[in-house]
Amino acid sequence: MDGPRRVVVVGYPDAELLDIACLTTAFDYANRAGPLYDLLVASPAGRPITCQSGLVLNAQAAVERLRGPLDTLIVSGGEGHLAAAEDARLVAHVRRLARESRRVASVCTGASVLAAAGLLDGRRATTHWLYADQLAARYPAVEVDPRPIYIRDRGVTTAAGVTSALDLALAFIEEDHGAELTRHVARALVTYLQRPGNQAQMSMFVAAPAPDDDLVRELVRLIRTAPDADLSPAALAARAAVSERHLTRLFVAQLGQSPARYVRAVRTEAAAQLLGSSRLPLARIAARCGFPSAEALRQAFVDRYGATPSHYRAHFATTRGRASAGSGQPTAARTRKPRPSGRSSSMQASASDRGTTRARR
Repeated sequence: MDGPRRVVVVGYPDAELLDIACLTTAFDYANRAGPLYDLLVASPAGRPITCQSGLVLNAQAAVERLRGPLDTLIVSGGEGHLAAAEDARLVAHVRRLARESRRVASVCTGASVLAAAGLLDGRRATTHWLYADQLAARYPAVEVDPRPIYIRDRGVTTAAGVTSALDLALAFIEEDHGAELTRHVARALVTYLQRPGNQAQMSMFVAAPAPDDDLVRELVRLIRTAPDADLSPAALAARAAVSERHLTRLFVAQLGQSPARYVRAVRTEAAAQLLGSSRLPLARIAARCGFPSAEALRQAFVDRYGATPSHYRAHFATTRGRASAGSGQPTAARTRKPRPSGRSSSMQASASDRGTTRARR
């Protein structure tokens, strides 16, 4: 492409400053290698953007006066997203600019504006996990998946909450200019090179507060610290000296899911951490995380992350792993390729995903 790529970030009253700053700062750091991006922050009528934090950001352009072609159009999120999605003029101009852009994206609740413009109809999309149900209820034509960091579906990318804007910007920089420049930008920003798009927005280990119930809290501690132990409902119930039925009631009340589902989720995330921090073969990872076989791990992994373990590790090798070649640090998850309908298909098992290990419960 000749000349800098025109990138427009759209803000509005009560936008999230960090949504905008993560994008603009990442592209600005890329420009230190040369004039790669012509970056503008636009707002309705070009008015200053009073962000939800109270800080005021001066816009550089009026959305109404912008004309294509654009390389990239990105709509930020924030507390003002519902009002922005109900602003017919703003939505119409976003729709117009999207037609004149090579790629279109949103960060966080900016997905509401894209959805209002009809740009997510029939597509799979994500948003901040707190607002996923709201987005799905307001726009039933959108297939909302609150789990990934970002989702690409036929030219439209939606990113999750707040700092996922940085992951989105790094993904775009790598797509445009390669991994070498992306690595330099990430190092300058003192951040991970890139989190996988399919990485869950919230970690099991940090997302939820400790359960109020002492019994459940102790069992959760056991599950997290010893995923390879016998964690069957019967074993957990016996350890807690309660019936399996009562144990299930406690888990559902405290954690919103059954003991078996919680154990499977913790084991799968533990496996993801080992895939991203070691070169252990899949069978050994399965054993360490309490899966009866590598195939059982593969199935659980695809269900949770939408990618096989080998694809998850292989993508790390093309991003984070390049920065430390030979250091033994693997790499990050590849976003699922959508079917024509926008739904993502599970990747087929590769040879490295197959195998068995000593059975564990």
